[in-house]
Amino acid sequence: MVKLYDTGAYLVNGTTLVPEAEAAKVEAMTGKKVTKEEARKGTIAYGIMEAHNTSGNMQNLKLKFDAMTSHDITFVGIIQTAKASGMEKFPIPYVLTNCHNSLCAVGGTINEDDHVFGLSAAKKYGGIYVPPHIAVIHQFMREMYAGCGKMILGSDSHTRYGAMGTMAIGEGGGELVKQLLCDTYDVACPQVIAIYLDGKPNPWVGPQDIALAIIGAVFKNGYVKNKVMEFVGPGVSSMTTDFRNGIDVMTTETTCLSSIWRTDEDTRNFLNLHGRGGDYKELNPADVAYYDGVVSVDLSTVKPMIALPFHPSNTYEIDELNANLKDILADVEKEAQKISQGKAALHLMDKVTEKGLQVQQAVIAGCAGGNYTNVAEAAHALKGKDIGNDTFSLAVYPSSQPVFINLTRQGYITDLMEAGAIIRTAFCGPCFGAGDTPCNDGLSIRHTTRNFPNREGSKPGNGQMSAVALMDARSIAATAANGGILTSAETMDCWGDVPEYSFDSSVYDKRVYYGYGKGDAEKALVYGPNIKDWPAMSPLTDNILLKVCSKILDPVTTTDELIPSGETSSYRSNPLGLAEFTLSRRDPKYVGRSKEVDRLEKARTAGKNVLEEEPQLKEIFEQIRQLPGQEEIQPQETEIGSMIYAVKPGDGSAREQAASCQRVIGGLANITKEYATKRYRSNVMNWGMIPFQMKDEPEFEVGDYIFVPGIRSALDGDMKEIKAYVLGSHPKELSLYIADMTENEKKIVKAGCLINFNKNR
Repeated sequence: MVKLYDTGAYLVNGTTLVPEAEAAKVEAMTGKKVTKEEARKGTIAYGIMEAHNTSGNMQNLKLKFDAMTSHDITFVGIIQTAKASGMEKFPIPYVLTNCHNSLCAVGGTINEDDHVFGLSAAKKYGGIYVPPHIAVIHQFMREMYAGCGKMILGSDSHTRYGAMGTMAIGEGGGELVKQLLCDTYDVACPQVIAIYLDGKPNPWVGPQDIALAIIGAVFKNGYVKNKVMEFVGPGVSSMTTDFRNGIDVMTTETTCLSSIWRTDEDTRNFLNLHGRGGDYKELNPADVAYYDGVVSVDLSTVKPMIALPFHPSNTYEIDELNANLKDILADVEKEAQKISQGKAALHLMDKVTEKGLQVQQAVIAGCAGGNYTNVAEAAHALKGKDIGNDTFSLAVYPSSQPVFINLTRQGYITDLMEAGAIIRTAFCGPCFGAGDTPCNDGLSIRHTTRNFPNREGSKPGNGQMSAVALMDARSIAATAANGGILTSAETMDCWGDVPEYSFDSSVYDKRVYYGYGKGDAEKALVYGPNIKDWPAMSPLTDNILLKVCSKILDPVTTTDELIPSGETSSYRSNPLGLAEFTLSRRDPKYVGRSKEVDRLEKARTAGKNVLEEEPQLKEIFEQIRQLPGQEEIQPQETEIGSMIYAVKPGDGSAREQAASCQRVIGGLANITKEYATKRYRSNVMNWGMIPFQMKDEPEFEVGDYIFVPGIRSALDGDMKEIKAYVLGSHPKELSLYIADMTENEKKIVKAGCLINFNKNR
């Protein structure tokens, strides 16, 4: 089904893969000698990156994007940061959508206040504003902005428009701020991995099935981590662009940097349909292109899939799961015990009936599930059916109002509603825990993007826990037609007859504010009472003292654990208010510990004697003064900050708040084995925290102090060996290092955060 190459490979004429060890065949096939270095330039990705690179050096890219996009749990903080940094206007099209905080999750006016702020910002700085319920962020970008050869940057991790010929990257807000200030996105040239597609999907197989098959094959081994996935091969043209979009958006879950697909006549037709035929360009690899790895997928062998809790990579064929229900579900129950630390439990075994596995809830939604083709296929399966009046429920969220309108005109919405489905507007809530939260101990199947713990709204630390499994809309509809008994789409024969889509932009023409290039500096930003400025942050001192405030030994720590999604999203425009939720569902005592450290740092910067503020520091500094070269160290000149140890943090969302929330309550550094994603590490640096790593096991505990001398000088060196000391009965040496940083990243950390860096320029 999915095969990974052990080495790189050449792609000849877009159809024939030649493993690197057989490179001599390339010359025999083409009649010309080709070097690996030259063939690297033959990928689609290389050409697009080269066209957007301003450095003149393809090894170290400085990229400028064609457009940007943010939703309403990120754009307030981004605009506030850019404003504080001196921004006067949006220099490129910047789309502000309102598809996340569309519900008043915590009551009051604060969600709508953020929306009003966004509209006022679009008027002042020249932006594009999409009101609530009109479109989810990525569907709007597909319909209105993505185009062949473009690059788009978004503050949502699922910013992926590769199937439209666009290289899109999801990053934290700091990277968008840099673009707003006409700076660049700096990154070493990524490797490019060929996703070679052959064959044709069976009619009962949907985009989520194919995506999950790929994610299951590449996530755990990091095969595409921080690399570009380039979809090539004859199998691309066996699928419509709408179908491809559903695969593409899920590539985030592989931890790749970006994605790109070859384009064809269907891509052209999609763009023509949306009134943007001029954005079409044929994109194909050169006659000879070299890829750093290959994921080969025979589409005809992919079967309906399911990703069980608690990650999109925990994949099984539905038939395999149904044949081994008790064994597989027992493993999930054990994992749930670990995640909840004994505070909650999942009982999946008791949902196994004579008929099969009984599901309590189903959702088809968002940028992955709410596409026209998916919803239309679900309607086919449920026409004339009855989902029943027991616990099982089905909710369907079309991804945009134009999609909703077309589905309505074709009768599909009626078919779904008559079957018992609930139809909702364009909203991302089910994807991040702010809509259709499952019941405690319930099993929910979803065509959405993620199924991390905490992600869907449950709170394991508070004794509330549910299970979310990811599936394609087709198998979800088959399950619904079967009264909620888990069912593969392969059991039905209603698939594949989807009428052509007709795009109607009238709702956008009437409701979207198109202000690019029309900013009015005299317009005022409209602030609600919850919208707060970023607090002041200290510049980095020569020596630093870290207090260990949390130690997390889980194999991976997601951004949903670092800062929970769901109802907390409503506080995203209030840095200190949101920070109260940092690690709340993983280590509830962290916030109090970190704020106590922050109290000391604030006392230091105010000129107070920190030794009087915290008597324990007298002993700590006595130990430090025993170290060579530290005899004269002064507490007033030593920055004090909190520190988190995690094995592999940062899988999941691009949201910068996973880092900024640490910072605003005293965070100064992380120590890790590795970072799960580039985007979280970038966020850490943009907020002035030091991204330490270590090879050894951590021989320190929560409450310990770690002293790092000469950190500013270390940042100017190769950063491969940074000496630190764990302070206890006697100082214990600790070996740290920092992976490569750009010169600007070093300057940002030294300045204390991106805002300080920009103010200092």
